[in-house]
Amino acid sequence: MDQNQLIQKIVEEVMAKMGAASKADSPEARPSGTAQSAKPDAVSAENSILPSDLPKFIDHTLLKPEASVEQINALCDEAAKHRFWSVCVNSSWVEQCARKLGGTGVKVCAVVGFPLGAMDSRTKSLEARAAVANGAAEIDMVMNIGALKAKNLKTVREDMLAVRRACRAGIILKVIIETCLLTDEEKVIACQIAKDIGADFVKTSTGFNKSGATAADIVLMRRTVGPKMGVKASGGVKSFEDAVLMIRSGATRLGTSSGILIVNGQTGSASY
Repeated sequence: MDQNQLIQKIVEEVMAKMGAASKADSPEARPSGTAQSAKPDAVSAENSILPSDLPKFIDHTLLKPEASVEQINALCDEAAKHRFWSVCVNSSWVEQCARKLGGTGVKVCAVVGFPLGAMDSRTKSLEARAAVANGAAEIDMVMNIGALKAKNLKTVREDMLAVRRACRAGIILKVIIETCLLTDEEKVIACQIAKDIGADFVKTSTGFNKSGATAADIVLMRRTVGPKMGVKASGGVKSFEDAVLMIRSGATRLGTSSGILIVNGQTGSASY
């Protein structure tokens, strides 16, 4: 079985599972007299997940091109205070964040090829290598979206591999697939390639496109990569309810600029 046949098999299997799950959850399939909330996962999860449980899921994010040194320092201070998993910044800020966060236990995550993913693989690998040298413990790369849309899967794979090879042992690699630009089939293919090349996470979005993470995309991504690989929901995760819904759908990391509001159990407005 060649790679294309394998991918098609996975797509068919995942789509069949999703179809079966959808039928099982339809009104006709539920026992008489039962009702379903508009957001059942979020509602049920609020009984078991507290705001204080969420810092370990959060990559505290500031990726605005106009970010100032004062804002980056504040981001680091907030992350240390609330014990978020990491700060997620553009690669030019990595060295400063690493110095600022030394000894706090908060990691530095750098985005690579951000936000378009359209630069060549060598450039992405050099950016990743420099970020790691400057103190990044995690790399969030944007895949070559155009190559995937053109079904040039060899280019997609080689692009991801170039960045994977640029990361030293122990460095976490997340692949941003930009779900809002992909069909479900393309999402499955992107996730499978990321898994095959040894990425640690697949991630929904940059937050710079037309929409961000959805629960449906998280479910699809989780079913594609299986139970062990990480799935990061990013883009539009603005509130405690949003965060819980994403986690219940299968996310193991959240990228958000609303982390403080989330851990305080509030609703806010994300700015990516």
